[in-house]
Amino acid sequence: MNEAITALFFLLALVAAIAALTVRDLLAAAVILSAFGFLVALLYAALGAVDVGFNEAVLGAGVTGVLFIVAIRYTQRRSID
Repeated sequence: MNEAITALFFLLALVAAIAALTVRDLLAAAVILSAFGFLVALLYAALGAVDVGFNEAVLGAGVTGVLFIVAIRYTQRRSID
């Protein structure tokens, strides 16, 4: 049962990583990247490394996602030429 959950989290993280690389919108990519960090945190927790999973959830999904979204918010989407 644990192997099935681990494989599911791994596959979902892989799909999220590919989606973050292929999406054209920067804001959507930042949100998907945050979801990727959360899925990796769940993967670490499923593998038994709960402390590493907690740190990944806080840093990978939380802080990094917020920083990316704030940085995208303060940049212009289109150039004025």
